[in-house]
Amino acid sequence: MQLALKNPLIFFDIESTGLNVASDRIVEISMVKVSPSGAGEPNKVEVKTRRVNPTVPISPAAQAVHGISNEDVAHEPTFRQIAKSLAEWMEGCDIAGFNSLKFDIPMLAEEFLRAGVDFDFRKRKLVDVQNIFHKKEQRTLKAAYMLYCGKDLEKAHSAEADTMATYEVLEAQLDKYGSDAVDPLLNDVAYMAGYSCQTKFVDYAGRIVRDEHDEPVFNFGKHKGKRVVDVLHSEPSYYDWMMNGDFALDTKQILTKIKLGLL
Repeated sequence: MQLALKNPLIFFDIESTGLNVASDRIVEISMVKVSPSGAGEPNKVEVKTRRVNPTVPISPAAQAVHGISNEDVAHEPTFRQIAKSLAEWMEGCDIAGFNSLKFDIPMLAEEFLRAGVDFDFRKRKLVDVQNIFHKKEQRTLKAAYMLYCGKDLEKAHSAEADTMATYEVLEAQLDKYGSDAVDPLLNDVAYMAGYSCQTKFVDYAGRIVRDEHDEPVFNFGKHKGKRVVDVLHSEPSYYDWMMNGDFALDTKQILTKIKLGLL
């Protein structure tokens, strides 16, 4: 089933030097921009894939997954060099990915912040195809591709292959869970964004979430479940500890906004 779009929808996947959003970097990014066409016409599809010099070493564990070495990216542009043009290309688009809410979006958001480019994912509708899959079937991307598309995912953990597979899986999910299904998946990006969002993250890394009263609370450590404003009032040094710690820039920005009463 073709996606019903009001705005262009970008599917993306990244490969990185490791899994730490605060200290690791992107080494490859692939994006598939799906743009709405006129009535009765197929959506337009544009693919961009770019390797990036991360400026930090790629961990052996990460290289074993995606196969990209330090030598492979040594002469590629840094993210800072491509950040502005990438943000301009993404402007006005909603965002989709596979496990994107937990990893890809936090990592990309951190790279934009590090490069000094203002790109706020919170202003976009965010669809995580993995969360739809897990609510329906509980599997991996490779299994999802076989289940929904009937094809084996070759070159898994290649950013472009994973991105194209995610795009195909979402369209196939719309076919499988159409209007006749017991729990139909509506062909609407806003609905899919809400359906695939499992946690009310306040920061991209999920260190701060909203509780049942919509209040920001810590989601880790000794203060897990406590309201952020209460902790900052009773233990002011906790703010300094986090600001000086190995936390993502976005997390620190959100913490500061809560401290200043701006969130």
